[in-house]
Parts: sequence; structure tokens; C-alpha cells
Amino acid sequence: MAGCVATPIPDSSQTARQYIGLDEYQDRSELRDLTGVDPVRTEWCAAFVNAILELDGIPGSASVSDHPLMARSFLDWGVAIERENVKRGDVIVFPRGNRGWQGHVGFYVGESPKGNWIILGGNQDNEVSYGIFNPNKALGIRRYPINTTSPTRTLWGFNPVDLERQGENKWEDH
Repeated sequence: MAGCVATPIPDSSQTARQYIGLDEYQDRSELRDLTGVDPVRTEWCAAFVNAILELDGIPGSASVSDHPLMARSFLDWGVAIERENVKRGDVIVFPRGNRGWQGHVGFYVGESPKGNWIILGGNQDNEVSYGIFNPNKALGIRRYPINTTSPTRTLWGFNPVDLERQGENKWEDH
């Protein structure tokens, strides 16, 4: 496709880094302004991920879920990525608690020397921090679809040639 320019997807883990160390008690007001929720009264890991994605101009889980404050809402967001293809900035969902709806979500940063995943997220020990997680417990690895077209037209995870062959119109203008 002549004249098409791929717009790079921001590494949201880089955006999130500027908030490392913000504590839900000491920095309650700043976190509330960022996430839109009271971090002392609300489990805020999903709100943090959504806020960082918004700063990067990426739609968050509210674009696919009626419950964007639930970590597991990200299981329907973006495109699924296989474990061996995980990369920095991917959104990772883990289980938490004893109820099937509970979870934790953050950004993949890298791998520890022991093979665990380093996740940057909110509400990790009541603050924005790095945490170590077992990759075998990940419920899902998600990535924002790559923009394969011009900066003003986004194709959400579909190959334009395949769509033309199928006669489908999956384009969304911004």
C-alpha cells in the first residue's frame, strides 16, 4: 500500500514509569486525579492501566467492557499474544483472590534471572511499582493491535488484503 505509514504503538510501560513510587495513601490525590478512582477505597490496578493507556492515546478496557475497573476486563482487550511472543509494554492479566472475577493487571517489563516476569503496575503493595510474577499463572497476554495504515485510519488487528478479499469494512476513522 503506497503512502501508508505505520504509526508506532507507544510502550506504555515507559509511560507508567514516571508514576513509580506513588503510594495510595501518601499520594492519594495524585492517583485519584490520574485514575479517576479513590485508590484507598477501590482496587485500582485496572484503573491505572487504563489511565496510562489513555495518556498514550490508546483505548482502554472500557472500549470492550462494561466493567473497565476489573482487571479481567483486559482479557477481551486488544489481541491475544502467545507467551513466547510477550514483549515490553504488553498488558498481562493474572488471577487474584478466591473469586473467578478477581484479578490483577499490569505492563510486562521483562524477565527476572529466575524466569519470572517483571510487571509494572498500580496497586502492587499499595503503590505503583515493579512486581515479580510467575508467567505460568498469567491468564492472558494482550497487545494493542498494530496500526498497519495511515495515522488517521486504524485497522484493528486485521490484514487489509484479507478484508478486501472478504469484502468486509473493518475500518474505523479517528
